[in-house]
Amino acid sequence: MTIIVKMLLDNFKLAFKTRRAWWYTASSRSRARFARTTLGSFWLGFSNLLSIGTLGIVYGTVFSVADFKSYFIYLGFGLVIWNTISSSISNSPHLFAHNSSNIKNMNIKPIFYTLEEWSFQLQTFIQSFILVFFVFLFFQSELIGHLLLYSWIPLLNLFIFIYWFPLIVCIISVRFTDIAQLVPIVLQLVFLTSPILYRKESLGSLGWITNLNFIYHILDPLRASIIEGNINYQDSMLLLIFNLIGLIITIRLLEIESKSLPFLL
Repeated sequence: MTIIVKMLLDNFKLAFKTRRAWWYTASSRSRARFARTTLGSFWLGFSNLLSIGTLGIVYGTVFSVADFKSYFIYLGFGLVIWNTISSSISNSPHLFAHNSSNIKNMNIKPIFYTLEEWSFQLQTFIQSFILVFFVFLFFQSELIGHLLLYSWIPLLNLFIFIYWFPLIVCIISVRFTDIAQLVPIVLQLVFLTSPILYRKESLGSLGWITNLNFIYHILDPLRASIIEGNINYQDSMLLLIFNLIGLIITIRLLEIESKSLPFLL
């Protein structure tokens, strides 16, 4: 137990000490993505709004939605949160492979690259979320109060989850490269079976599927807290404990694997 605590403290100290470096490199990636464009990172939010508008009209018609305004808001926040989770997981199998040269030739702990990727996903989420949020604010002014009062724990759960879960996928993918082919298939299936494009009630007798969908348990509480100002503190705290345990286990696995990582890439 003492060894694990010391390992965790050492990694947290390293993360804090190098915070400016991994945040800066992630910011550089974000800026490079939209280099020489007029709108810059505005494209992240704008592309999300286009997707929300298109999918909202199509699926709102398919599902015979009575209130298009509430459906657009429901769909919009669901897509923004899903895109962050999906992007974090889909990029994870290749994380160490893309940094293999640095891992082999530079004396930088692998955790640095995981923090860089995590901060890149955070920045992408924030840039996408802000524009969508302010557009929806014109249609439902209570959103700002809901976000400030009820969304802190669900947001924390999202931020912790998009670090530890993609990292464990990344660690497994180093040894089993077939995982990289499996991840996009699984994500597509999870998306289709998650109440993002439709309401949970639309599943009818198949509603039990959402109970097995742990990604949906990250997405739905955050969406509900923003839209409805509703949060189940007991479930949210249990989910937070689960995320913290996942974080501890994953960091420990990374510490163990980091010694053999240069030989596996």
